[in-house]
Amino acid sequence: MKWKGWEKIPLDISDPSSQTGTRTVEAIAPVIISASRSTDIPAFYGDWFLNRLREGYVKWKSPFGGSPVYVSFAKARVMAFWSKNPAPFFPYLDVLDRMGYNYCFLFTLNDYDTERLEPYVPPLDERIAMFLQLSERIGRGRVVWRFDPLVLSENIAVGDLLDKIRRIGDRIHPYTERLVISFVDIEKYAKVQRNLKVQGFSDLREFTPGDVTEFCGGLEALNRRWGLSITACGERRDLSMYGILPGQCISYELMTREFGHDPALMEFLQPVGQRTLTGTTRAAIPAKYLKDPGQRGSCGCIVSKDIGQYSTCIHLCAYCYANSSPSVVRRHYLQYLGNRVVGVFRDTITE
Repeated sequence: MKWKGWEKIPLDISDPSSQTGTRTVEAIAPVIISASRSTDIPAFYGDWFLNRLREGYVKWKSPFGGSPVYVSFAKARVMAFWSKNPAPFFPYLDVLDRMGYNYCFLFTLNDYDTERLEPYVPPLDERIAMFLQLSERIGRGRVVWRFDPLVLSENIAVGDLLDKIRRIGDRIHPYTERLVISFVDIEKYAKVQRNLKVQGFSDLREFTPGDVTEFCGGLEALNRRWGLSITACGERRDLSMYGILPGQCISYELMTREFGHDPALMEFLQPVGQRTLTGTTRAAIPAKYLKDPGQRGSCGCIVSKDIGQYSTCIHLCAYCYANSSPSVVRRHYLQYLGNRVVGVFRDTITE
């Protein structure tokens, strides 16, 4: 049985051209919100997010075209935040608590400072301090460490990359339970190849089978003292011999363990009336029912609705697949700042 999609509900939105000032549209009402695989909302768009949360909806535009989709927060129970710099969002956590939302953070914490692959993220020591602060604030089970992507180059050998991960892991492993890794994909994204060349990083390369073996063996050795659950995001290769399982960033296990107190969420994950004679629910195997159809076939995430927008992340990481070019990103961000200064928050991040 496949997942049938989010519930659809009527939504009243502002429409100055209407006699009543509003009109009714059809919206989807997801239970789990992803904020966002497409851009860093906590770092740059936290005020937009809180404003839209109070308004009750966003309008999402697919980067691949098609009609916009209205996304209502009426049924939302969990916010999964993706970020490399969540500190600007920390003041909003109390607001989310008061509003009764559950939330977790998928915190990408890489070490490419020397190489300048992530030119506008804070220095590594600052980001590690953020990780520790966030974990102490919301709990180690709700902060997932992502080292994404894993890249090699003329100046980054497998051993260098393992050293980078070791220096981070030795400091943060008591503050998290999970590490998600992801091997860089370059060949399948033409705009990534173009942006890397323009920015002077044409020597970045993907992993060979030998590189994968060397890296995973080294990571397995490091994890003997960390004791983390390690998964590989979007990875088709079987890495279980190294203790690395298929990835689930937005995972069924995390949702049920951390937010099992939420009856509405649990009804979505383990719906009454879908139990078999053995007591197993359809959601006991989420890959078969709750697997996110909007992600790659090798992605193990359960369903969520992403509300981000491509070409808006001002971190301007050299390898990013979600940015068409730095100039387009800067134009979008300046447009957003211009709206924000006069208190205008569109139903999308930028128009």
